[in-house]
Amino acid sequence: MAGSGASAGLGLISAASSAVSWGGSDFVGGLGARRAPALLVVVSGQVLSLAALAGLCLVLRAPVPDRYSSLCAVVGGFVGALSLAIFYRALAMGAMGLTAALTGLLTAGVPVIFSFFHDGLPAPLNLTGLAAGCAAIWLISHRPQTQPENTTRAGAQRTALLLGTASGAGFGAQLVLLKLASGGGILWAMTWTRAAGVAALLLVLAAMRPKAPRNGFLWIGLLAGALDTAGNLFYIFAARAGRLDVAAMVASLYPAVTILLAALVLHEHPTRRQITGMALALAAVLLLSA
Repeated sequence: MAGSGASAGLGLISAASSAVSWGGSDFVGGLGARRAPALLVVVSGQVLSLAALAGLCLVLRAPVPDRYSSLCAVVGGFVGALSLAIFYRALAMGAMGLTAALTGLLTAGVPVIFSFFHDGLPAPLNLTGLAAGCAAIWLISHRPQTQPENTTRAGAQRTALLLGTASGAGFGAQLVLLKLASGGGILWAMTWTRAAGVAALLLVLAAMRPKAPRNGFLWIGLLAGALDTAGNLFYIFAARAGRLDVAAMVASLYPAVTILLAALVLHEHPTRRQITGMALALAAVLLLSA
């Protein structure tokens, strides 16, 4: 029992570290998006991190995982990358606050529901923590619309919400698949995931053909990609050490980190709603650690 408690504690710390890394990656990527198309920043970082991961696998002679683990990693990476492209498209169409909140809830909700069926219901305090985490994600991510709607705009927002639903389900599926892929080895799981993600994003970029600036975004893409890779690594550790629902919920609180970094670096003050959400996120972590 003591070993199980220590493993769960390590999983919670890893999930929190994943949230910090992912939140930092989104913040850096957001800065890069001011100089270049967001997808271009993302794919540049992922290509560089893929090269680093492949090099590590070769240098450390990591054992190649079985076909099932490799397939889960590849599908997870491809689905996650396409979900990212869909998410950016949804944000560009309007209702950004509602779309981001819906996507965030589904990202956490899909692995939570999967874990309920796979691992059974958690303890009552943990279940309360999961509910608090869902509320925190909504409060942090959602900003009420203040602009009046017309028929055309309302139609675009409905489409955006549908795309947000699809991207959230895709992100959630990716978290489940990363958990399933980790049984075959962490390094190769991350490498296959990144390779499939890069392939998917390159297809999207080939279709969109965005204009790239001459310089000023590669180093931002590198930092964002490194932080995203670290977040994936911490998440896989968390999912292996403890329950999937706890790992996914805590890791999905990463928007709070992005908001804090924006407040500290860019002096973009969070709203009262977001502050309440961050306090609730802290409460959720405490309940999940009980």
